[in-house]
Amino acid sequence: MIQAVLTNGQHPEYGVVTVPFPIPREEYDHVMELLAPLEIGDSVARDCRIEEISGDFPVLKQLEQTNTNLDELDYLAKRLDSFDHYEKAQFQGMASKLRLHGIDELINLIFCCQETTIITDFTDLEKVGRRHFLTLGGGISLEKMQGKDFREIAICLMESEVGYITPFGVTYNNGMELSQIYDGKHFPEYRYEDCMMELELTPNTEPGDTANIAFIYLPMTQTQIEHTMLRIGTDNYGSIHFRVMESSRPEEVNTALSIAHEGIAPLNQMCEAIAKLGPEDQAKLGAVVTLAQPEYASQVKNLAENLDLFDFIPSIRTPEEYGRYMIQESGHFEYDDNLERYYNYARYGQQRMANEYGRFNPCGYVSYHGSLSLDELMMEEGVEQQGFQMGCIE
Repeated sequence: MIQAVLTNGQHPEYGVVTVPFPIPREEYDHVMELLAPLEIGDSVARDCRIEEISGDFPVLKQLEQTNTNLDELDYLAKRLDSFDHYEKAQFQGMASKLRLHGIDELINLIFCCQETTIITDFTDLEKVGRRHFLTLGGGISLEKMQGKDFREIAICLMESEVGYITPFGVTYNNGMELSQIYDGKHFPEYRYEDCMMELELTPNTEPGDTANIAFIYLPMTQTQIEHTMLRIGTDNYGSIHFRVMESSRPEEVNTALSIAHEGIAPLNQMCEAIAKLGPEDQAKLGAVVTLAQPEYASQVKNLAENLDLFDFIPSIRTPEEYGRYMIQESGHFEYDDNLERYYNYARYGQQRMANEYGRFNPCGYVSYHGSLSLDELMMEEGVEQQGFQMGCIE
């Protein structure tokens, strides 16, 4: 969506790096590696000088020859990526009208530019009036819109209000005020894409400070997590208090874990493993967790990474249903309808269950076929020390 040519303003001789924004999570560490020789990419300092910027938002050229922080520019790009065509025009019109050149000002503008009206096409005044009416009223019901003369509303706007001509249209601020939502350090909560877990972070030394908070959206790269922590003044996992804001993990995983005794790093590794699974495998993981009964996030991670060692049959509740599935549907046997009355499904299901480690649960039937015990499969080095990075849930 946006490409920025970045350099070190103090040492332009170090060269330039072109970075696409928003930065995909899997590319974040690579971008940091590219910036390292230029000695830029700090977690908080605005050490990246924008030599050139291009893409879907021409108004951002107002940022050229200014300094920014990599994560600030990424946050702005992620918010702008969610804008529809009209919001894009609103943002660019007001940014141009206000002549904003600071990254913090532009971030703050994204939270209020929707209060403005911009006219990009004067040939359909009814559409102009309808948009202006909706902008002023917010969520207006269809009943309140009945009988409105939107063409007259548009004409009244143009005749009675001062419009500002910009390269992106004629904009009307409607009394909009540019408030400081972003303080230059703490990014407002925003989930750019689906995540397994959203955590709110605060320093342990300031549990009641509602201003010094940050949000992480797992899975993230370790570098992204560290940058977020540094924005609230700590580089120590042990000094972080966190609470879960939202989770899309399988419910069985939520039930199995005691979040109060987990650390951010193992939770992130677990979310990374789960995020790689499709919907069917996530349902299978829920059944496997019910069977294996893990206690730690690292154990859930190991189960997620070894799902191929388990068989899962949804909606199976009895040995007879299990036997019927294996004989008729599994593909292990050549089923013959003519011999239907000779099959003893319940007995065969019981025999299979006696020779394998499996259980019925609310999800269906799940069985384990690995060579290690389940405890050995779930164990990893250092699992005894899972509590060293303490988190809290409220």
